[in-house]
Amino acid sequence: MTTHHTYRKLIFLIFTGTVLLLYNCTTNTIDEGDITDLPPIEETVTYDDDVLPIITNNCIFCHSGPNANAGLDLSTYANVRGAAEQGNLVNRINNGSNPMPPTGILPPETRQIIDQWIVDGYLEN
Repeated sequence: MTTHHTYRKLIFLIFTGTVLLLYNCTTNTIDEGDITDLPPIEETVTYDDDVLPIITNNCIFCHSGPNANAGLDLSTYANVRGAAEQGNLVNRINNGSNPMPPTGILPPETRQIIDQWIVDGYLEN
């Protein structure tokens, strides 16, 4: 084998390994956790105080404006409530194989807040 061929093979292997490592880091979670293992939330959960910070920190980057991913704009209370009522929001944040955000499933405490917001009646503030 020539040195040039060996070098190209080594570069290919390094590139492939890096891609696999990065893909693995963005799709796997360390511990998804289970909401049912958490103590119940005693306080009333509202959109402004509890849900909006979650959406702002985890969703709004991709899901806002006229070019929102999957056509899902989560930049307003009405849009987040609509996504929650349709089940899209809860289904995606609880989907371990295809989670939203794509960096990994949200911690169970965070998902529990959104579930409690729904149970509490989608209170805005």
